[in-house]
Amino acid sequence: MRLPAVLAALLVASSASAQAPATASADLKNGAGKTIGSVTLTAAPKGVLMKVEAKGLTAGWHGLHFHEKADCSKSDFTTAGAHVHGPEAAVHGLLNPAANDLGDLPNIHAGADGAAAAEVFTTLVTLDRLKDADGSAVVIHANADDHKSQPIGGAGARVACAEIR
Repeated sequence: MRLPAVLAALLVASSASAQAPATASADLKNGAGKTIGSVTLTAAPKGVLMKVEAKGLTAGWHGLHFHEKADCSKSDFTTAGAHVHGPEAAVHGLLNPAANDLGDLPNIHAGADGAAAAEVFTTLVTLDRLKDADGSAVVIHANADDHKSQPIGGAGARVACAEIR
């Protein structure tokens, strides 16, 4: 009688693990190449759930975006390219009625100690899109994104980057 119960438990466990959502994780690095946190992306039925944890930021709000290439090799992270977007000319801003920039995300906040942690959900992209042939990057900017102005909402310099493959 114990054997059927064990087999049933194994079937349930293997079924649950086979249906686990796809994920991608990456170290978040500053301009000196030091790991200052992590990013984990989880595929959701209608988008992506991102968990971001960072240390060493200036206190306050910071723009957060998906950039088009998984390349954080330069200290200013310009090798990550522009924001993820579709084939049309990109218009930035979560509050911009003409927006079509798929890399737009809400800001994150760092406390007085420079630490920030957030879970952010977006319906604008899929994990498959972010993990395409050249990957993508999660970039944290020096300033807050106003979610309207072009091209990056006044978010300023790129201060942290994680390569998503």
